[in-house]
Amino acid sequence: MDDRRFFKIGVGIIVLFILGIVLKAARSVLYPFIVAVFASYVVEPVIVFLRKLKIPKSAVIVLVLLGALALLLSLGLIVYSSGKALAADLPQFEQRLTNLAGAIEKSSGGIPIKLRVAAWIEKVNLGDVASFVKAIVGPFVDLVSKLFLLFVFLAFILAGRGRGTTKLLMVLGPARSAEVLWAIGNINLEVRRYLVIKTLMSLVNGLIVWAVLEIFHVEFALLFGFLAFLLNFIPSVGSLAATVLRVGFALFQFGTIWVPLWILLITVGVDAVLANLIEPRVMGKGLGLSPLVILFSLLFWGWLWGIPGVIMAVPLIAVVKIVCQNVPALQPLALLMEP
Repeated sequence: MDDRRFFKIGVGIIVLFILGIVLKAARSVLYPFIVAVFASYVVEPVIVFLRKLKIPKSAVIVLVLLGALALLLSLGLIVYSSGKALAADLPQFEQRLTNLAGAIEKSSGGIPIKLRVAAWIEKVNLGDVASFVKAIVGPFVDLVSKLFLLFVFLAFILAGRGRGTTKLLMVLGPARSAEVLWAIGNINLEVRRYLVIKTLMSLVNGLIVWAVLEIFHVEFALLFGFLAFLLNFIPSVGSLAATVLRVGFALFQFGTIWVPLWILLITVGVDAVLANLIEPRVMGKGLGLSPLVILFSLLFWGWLWGIPGVIMAVPLIAVVKIVCQNVPALQPLALLMEP
């Protein structure tokens, strides 16, 4: 009995190792597919609404695909051009950085830590920062180049929705298929609810950040709004990173503390209201994931797929937990994922 148990554990470890290798090797195909699956859940309410207007299913799918393609292509072009412009303009902020270091040194009052901060600021090479920004923009452009593959997957997923019921009835029979269909329907409902609400909350956050930065005349406001939308899918860490980026850039742009301070207070307040008040009320219940599970998911998917993996890590682990909750044999795993 012990030998069998050790054999099963060994086989499981080998299978996981091979699975990790396959996921890493096939990332250029797999993450567009996963994004397409997530997108199919997000656009499903739109499809249901259009179907209620008596529009044929094929026409609805074509309209949704064309609309999503136009939206993402426009966003990709805007963010790419903004990122390139930011990378090109960063070296021009060298003088502002020098002035900021001088202001810190004058106000140091003999406090060594402020002198060290001023010395550190003077050593910052914005040319290197610009190269880093270009390196960040590059993977995004590569992701945009895979939009065709993503929309091929999305088209097949949307076209194939609803055909699984008939196949399950044929394979499992009426009695067994009813139980399976109930579990699948519940999983689909919870996954759709989570993804739609999370996407809407992230979109609202990004739009508010964009509006606030436009009001204060911060350059590249749209780019920072898009980053706020994207990083909002990463709990806590993502919002913190987006805040540091926009507030730090505003500090360099204006050279004073007051505008960045107002941006910090307003956008952090919006983040807090959306994350702690509105989202839990709309969602009905929290994400319910252990911080350790979230951290492991971020590290694992970041190692596998880089930046796209980090962004998709929490939605992926949330979907895994929803599936585990609705499959009796996997419910102990769902309990282990809870805080």
